[in-house]
Amino acid sequence: MSHSKLDDDLEEVLIGHSDTSKKTVLGRLRNYFLAGILVTAPISITFYVTWGFLKFLDKKITPIIPVDFNPNTYLPVYVPGLGLIIAVVFFIIVGWFTRNFFGRLLVRVSEYVVERVPVINTIYGAIKQIFETVMASQSDAFKEVVMFEYPRKGIWVLGFVTGQTKGEVQTMTQNQTINVFLPTTPNPTSGFLLFIPKDDLTYMKMSVEEGIKMIVSGGIITPEQQK
Repeated sequence: MSHSKLDDDLEEVLIGHSDTSKKTVLGRLRNYFLAGILVTAPISITFYVTWGFLKFLDKKITPIIPVDFNPNTYLPVYVPGLGLIIAVVFFIIVGWFTRNFFGRLLVRVSEYVVERVPVINTIYGAIKQIFETVMASQSDAFKEVVMFEYPRKGIWVLGFVTGQTKGEVQTMTQNQTINVFLPTTPNPTSGFLLFIPKDDLTYMKMSVEEGIKMIVSGGIITPEQQK
């Protein structure tokens, strides 16, 4: 929530919902109570989730570290975030290793073995393709929010562009088609893959983050219109 949006919400709460609430002490206390919740709840929940995530990583990763090399063994207090630091360093080392000859050779041998195992090769191939598509710098996946009529005319929904339709799917359509992921509320990780003609899409100015917030909240959080 932006600073200006927070100020507007606080002003609305402090002013009160009716003239009666402004004239009574209980009404003012009620408004101050709601304003306090509005200010502290987002911050508290954010810190709680972050702390829980760090503790989860520490619980899973720090046991791997030998006791003599664990900083928490020598420090008088517990230092959170060590697991996150180790995870980041680990991924950096793996990325560096896969860039040289022996690393690429090891990856190719591993993929050769996995691709010949039934069922597992399908799962591995799908997951690998998804990660390569999403993490590629030149990819347009999940960079644009679109609005279109679904499931019938007159009803509008929000979706995210995952790329331009190619291959057999595009050849079967008459117009240029766009891959659109239609998420569900309140769980945006599930949804539908739709192939929609580009002319039927309305490209929004809101960011993907704002679109996700609106979908997850069920429309309670509505981003401000950009000029």
